[in-house]
Amino acid sequence: MPTTMTATDNNWRVHATSLLRLAGPLIVNNLAVAGMQFADAVMAGRLGADSLAAVAVGGSVWLLGFTFCLGLLMAISPIAARHFGAGNYDLIGRYTRQGIYLGLGMGVPLIVIAQFAVQPLLTWIGIDPDFRDLTVGYVGAIMFGAPGIFIFLALRFTTEGIGHTRPIMFTSIFSLACNVFLNYVLMFGKFGAPALGAVGCGIASAITMWLVALALAIHVAWSKHYRPFRIFSRIAPLRIGALKEIIGLGVPIAVTITAESGLFAAVSILMGTRGTEITAAHQIAINFAATMFMVPLALSSAITVRVGQLIGAGRMQSARISGAVGIGLCGFFMSLSAIFLLVFRDAVVGLYTNDVAVKGIAISLLLMAAIFQVADGVQIGAAGALRGYKDTRVPMVVNTFAFWVLAFPLAFLAAITYKAPPNYIWGGFVVGLGVAAILLTWRYNRLSRLVKESG
Repeated sequence: MPTTMTATDNNWRVHATSLLRLAGPLIVNNLAVAGMQFADAVMAGRLGADSLAAVAVGGSVWLLGFTFCLGLLMAISPIAARHFGAGNYDLIGRYTRQGIYLGLGMGVPLIVIAQFAVQPLLTWIGIDPDFRDLTVGYVGAIMFGAPGIFIFLALRFTTEGIGHTRPIMFTSIFSLACNVFLNYVLMFGKFGAPALGAVGCGIASAITMWLVALALAIHVAWSKHYRPFRIFSRIAPLRIGALKEIIGLGVPIAVTITAESGLFAAVSILMGTRGTEITAAHQIAINFAATMFMVPLALSSAITVRVGQLIGAGRMQSARISGAVGIGLCGFFMSLSAIFLLVFRDAVVGLYTNDVAVKGIAISLLLMAAIFQVADGVQIGAAGALRGYKDTRVPMVVNTFAFWVLAFPLAFLAAITYKAPPNYIWGGFVVGLGVAAILLTWRYNRLSRLVKESG
């Protein structure tokens, strides 16, 4: 039922403050995740360009499977937010348990698929033989962490949905420390362990995924914040209705985010056909761009939760303004990031490598990153706001069109057909992200206005 409009409904400062307070721990979480990717790239770079290229391409293969499953589980966040706003606490625990079952059901098959499909896939694509075997070993190792990270995600998105985001921050800092330490031990053979190189990086990531799942599960079981939801009160049976709702909402989300991350992963794989130096340079540039993207990505999650809770409480005008403010914050931060890249891109590349050829290519790619970052921030903010409205099908169509009908063919032509310089390949990102930003923002403005007028 709609509620009476309050004085804060049209106050953008109040909405910005609420979003930033909610997003703060999520930003730390995402930066910690990016920190793990940064550590993997830097530590692999110290082993040589072949190891860096193996982690780059192997990480892209892992990302393709991980991202789709992540999108399915992301549906728990808006579902939990709506029920939290409406006071339906028992239902939050029910959806969390079904999310855990779903995560296990997706994680185990990924392990099996990785052991048999990666080698022929990379051979068919034409990945450089100089680092192909290293890539296969890395993917085979990291996939063992899939069930663990999916359990963590089911709990994480519940925690997001109820607006209690600080535990996510602490577990992510813990996972960063674990990952860096295990990388040091297993990649370089410290404390009596064998030096496993890029494969050791994959093993370290898999162990970290299980440790962070255990850490968050212990917190959820013991913390008073979760007692009303009775998440671990019993071993519940599979509930087909709840699973269907998660999957029905989650599949479009999964396709939407896989369309973007899959584009970046596919371009990384295309780069792998162009030799070790280009692949390593691409990994450097994409790693830093992804690090900056973690902030609007966290804001996007906060927007979903805030908008969902406000809709659940019947405050439609407040939800509309909050989503618009969140989109603006995402675009503003990425504008600052673009300026930073334009000024300091030489110094950024120097953190990763001293190879002159690799540095030159990476610097040119970061210039392209500065161009597309603002659009990237706007489109992820708009997608998060639309998830708060449970509008997932239109964003799925928009992203699939922008990234796979427009962006990928351009990147493929540049990389494979014309053998163009790497920055031309990245031109596909500029086109795809620009179109997605325009269409998703238009969709949000139209939908939120219609909901406000009807509610």
